[in-house]
Amino acid sequence: MLDIRWIRENPELFLTGMKNRFVKIDAREVLDLDTQYRALQTELQSLQKERNEISFKIGEAKKTGQEVKELCDIVSKIKSNISKIEEEARVLGDKIKNILDILPNIPAQNVPIGPDDTTNREERRVGKIPTFTFKPLPHEELGIKLGLMDFEQAAVISGSRFVLLKGSLARLERAIGQFMIDLHTREHGYTEVEVPLLVRPESLYGTGQLPKFDNGFITDQGLWLIPTAEVPLTNMVSGKILEEEELPIRITALTACFRSEAGAAGQDTKGMIRQHQFYKDELVSITDEDSSEAEHARMTSCAEEVLKRLGLAYRVVTLSSGDMSITSRCTYDIEVWLPGQNKYREISSCSNCWDYQARRMNARYKKKGEKGTRFVHTLNGSGVAVGRALIAVMENYQQEDGSIRVPEVLRSYMGGIEVIKGV
Repeated sequence: MLDIRWIRENPELFLTGMKNRFVKIDAREVLDLDTQYRALQTELQSLQKERNEISFKIGEAKKTGQEVKELCDIVSKIKSNISKIEEEARVLGDKIKNILDILPNIPAQNVPIGPDDTTNREERRVGKIPTFTFKPLPHEELGIKLGLMDFEQAAVISGSRFVLLKGSLARLERAIGQFMIDLHTREHGYTEVEVPLLVRPESLYGTGQLPKFDNGFITDQGLWLIPTAEVPLTNMVSGKILEEEELPIRITALTACFRSEAGAAGQDTKGMIRQHQFYKDELVSITDEDSSEAEHARMTSCAEEVLKRLGLAYRVVTLSSGDMSITSRCTYDIEVWLPGQNKYREISSCSNCWDYQARRMNARYKKKGEKGTRFVHTLNGSGVAVGRALIAVMENYQQEDGSIRVPEVLRSYMGGIEVIKGV
């Protein structure tokens, strides 16, 4: 959530920021409503002062036995006006909050300005794209030919966008996830957390998915299945006041994630690219405002290290202003090379949200030598998506006979298996 005081003091920067985010609502409306709201507050303070002054006169008059009915009538009328203005202010305040709830974050200065992914900026390419003496197959064809990937029976059980993984392919997915969590906890300084997979709507509001969220599953009890472990991890500081010495906080979780993929009809319907249920290793950092940009680069490098050790080629792009999530001020996407599709596909997004989520969660910290508190900065990133890493390993390490070599870094997790063959 944006700071209304900052908006009030920097109207042109705010309007430029909203223009650069290509918002479809009238951003100027929040400025007009805020002007009306402050006018009501001024009027309210004036009436309260007048009421207090007359109430004092009534008290003094009663001491000397003077008639106070006329003064009491005036106070009664003032109280009625105060109640009316308080209700008007409440309604205006709710309108302002409802707009702030859905306005996106202001893009950072280094973010390219553009409406969608066509204006993203490539920063670097890492690794060598593999060459094959045969036509590489997409992962779904490989998995089906091996007899280790079953979409048809998964659809019988659960519907579309689910998969059954079997045998050594199921073990390979588990190995990838375990490798990631070990790397991030043992070498990158993240603390592993086992988080709930069901969260309250307040938690989704805190991280910015609600109120405009059309990509989730909700239970009859009003709890939501997590779309990403970012939600429970970031909300670990919700409502807290931290000490500066506690920062940065670096936490990670390997969880199942659930997304309805609303609005994605016809997109990536084949294979495992876009599933209702998938696994992801999430990275979350909580920092002070002076450290978040450096932490953003650090988090991205941690996610990159996964792909480097798996021997996968990838590129890093900075998302354009119109392609970022509403919570993000700057996002770096990591896209892994998939030979079966002959293109790069997203495998991680690392975002710096500044104090946008912290304001929604009321997550603050005390800075040394200062009175009061400041909002923390929050960052999140995939470190990385396990299912897409499985896809990348399958497609990049496939052999002409349809078998799949196991990357060396994963072999200890696979009980020494070097090649995955069919059943």
